[in-house]
Amino acid sequence: MAYPRRPLFAPRGAVATSHPLAAAAGLAVLRRGGNAVDAALATATTLTVVQPPSNDIGGDLFAIVWDGDRLHGLNGAGRSPAALTREVVLAATGGAGAQPVAALGGAQGRGPAMPARGWLPVTVPGAPAGWRDLHDRFGSLPFAELFSDAIGYAEHGHPVSAGVAVAWERALAGHAGLVGEEYAEFARVFAPSGRAPRPGEWWRNPGAARTLRRIAASGAEDFYRGTVAAALDAHAARTGGFLTGDDLARHSSTWVEPVHTRYRGREVWELPPPGQGLAALLALHVLDGLDLADVPPPERVHRQVEAVKLGFADAHAHVADPDRAAVPTAALLDPGYAAARRALVTDRAGEPVAGDPERGGTVYLCTADAGGMMVSLIQSTYLAFGSHVVLPGYGFALQNRGLGFRLDPAHPNVVAPAKRPFHTIIPGFLTRDGLPVGPFGVMGGHMQPQGHVQLVSATLDGGLDPQAALDAPRWYWHAGRSLLVEPGLAAEPGLVAGLRARGHEVAVPAEPSVFGYGQAIWRSPDGGYVAGSESRVDGGLVGF
Repeated sequence: MAYPRRPLFAPRGAVATSHPLAAAAGLAVLRRGGNAVDAALATATTLTVVQPPSNDIGGDLFAIVWDGDRLHGLNGAGRSPAALTREVVLAATGGAGAQPVAALGGAQGRGPAMPARGWLPVTVPGAPAGWRDLHDRFGSLPFAELFSDAIGYAEHGHPVSAGVAVAWERALAGHAGLVGEEYAEFARVFAPSGRAPRPGEWWRNPGAARTLRRIAASGAEDFYRGTVAAALDAHAARTGGFLTGDDLARHSSTWVEPVHTRYRGREVWELPPPGQGLAALLALHVLDGLDLADVPPPERVHRQVEAVKLGFADAHAHVADPDRAAVPTAALLDPGYAAARRALVTDRAGEPVAGDPERGGTVYLCTADAGGMMVSLIQSTYLAFGSHVVLPGYGFALQNRGLGFRLDPAHPNVVAPAKRPFHTIIPGFLTRDGLPVGPFGVMGGHMQPQGHVQLVSATLDGGLDPQAALDAPRWYWHAGRSLLVEPGLAAEPGLVAGLRARGHEVAVPAEPSVFGYGQAIWRSPDGGYVAGSESRVDGGLVGF
């Protein structure tokens, strides 16, 4: 019999993430007197070692920080190489691009797409600079000290967790058939025995330890302008890549103002484009004018699904790198626009298109400390092991975030040099009247905005604590009228039949599954924290 995990109540601080060893690394930093940002960085760097199918040194990150008085946002996304153009992609793929990739979801995944593996989708890794920039502004302990657990697990090894082993084996199946010198190092690092590590089997990555030491000692300078940068430049030149030392040297993170909408008297915060956080805010903006508390379960889910479809339609049409395209963020979040979109929600499943507003594989973690600082941080190499391109001798895979670009020359998110693509990873934060409730996040590509909507609704409409809200069974919409429903949700009397009567094409997976994993930490009104971490995976949830 399965027993549900209870929420964690902690008086001074908490760390919630997807792996217990990473959570322990963050907790150790809090106990040494570090703050929530220090703890987040120790957790994040350790996650690259203990959960490599989902994130790595060669990925990106985004973060929202409550500093005790206000929110700050960090966009740690890397840009495309200066040599990468639409014409280069079309020439390399025979002129028509690759086949659509299901992981993108919805309208974003239709039509010719960027290739998923190899050098074409590789963008500059933003995570190392993001770690440094968060520390420069908010850190309290020495930067190098925050890497001790990550380096130790990489150099001396650690037993692979059961959940990571399953994801690892699945990802290696996707590596089969990839041929070329750019892929040669992948198997040596991530399948040294010719297979994925089994649960409990020890795995070491001395190359990653070497890279992490260089990042820690140089404040990431070595990664972008030193030895690692030179090695990346040489490897790309030798194996047909487009990334150069100049691309790395030009990289910078961007501090941004988080954007929000109100829902049930609270403020839900996301980061602005190029992330897909707008999809969650747009859906919640629509739902805030619809009753969910006193309607039958089929109607509740139907309204949520239809609102999410509207949010995705707008996000996929308008979200792009704001430095390179005019993104109508304020107009999309305008109450009048939300009302117009809300009017499109009927009693039937629809296939909405984008509106025309007036112009004007991921890991997640959250931390909190005794001083009231809180962090919402997410990082990823995108699809499992990213591009599957691994730098020889340095033990990390490069992300394939360029897969988020479009090949339509008229689209604002069309692939172009030195440009940030549409991003799936989104940290969230909840406040009430300007005071912090806390950080939250859900993993899983196209699931993330849907997970944000369902987690916020379960909290504010359902009155659930963070652990119960995370464990509540979910639905997942991908495209059209197709709707997947977890078995636990499908068991509600009349739910599946009610959704089908409204035109949804409902499927219930034969095997138990989870759509999106997540974590959340809420500030208790009388002090301390209450936290949750998805209990159907390895999960790491600790406090003190």
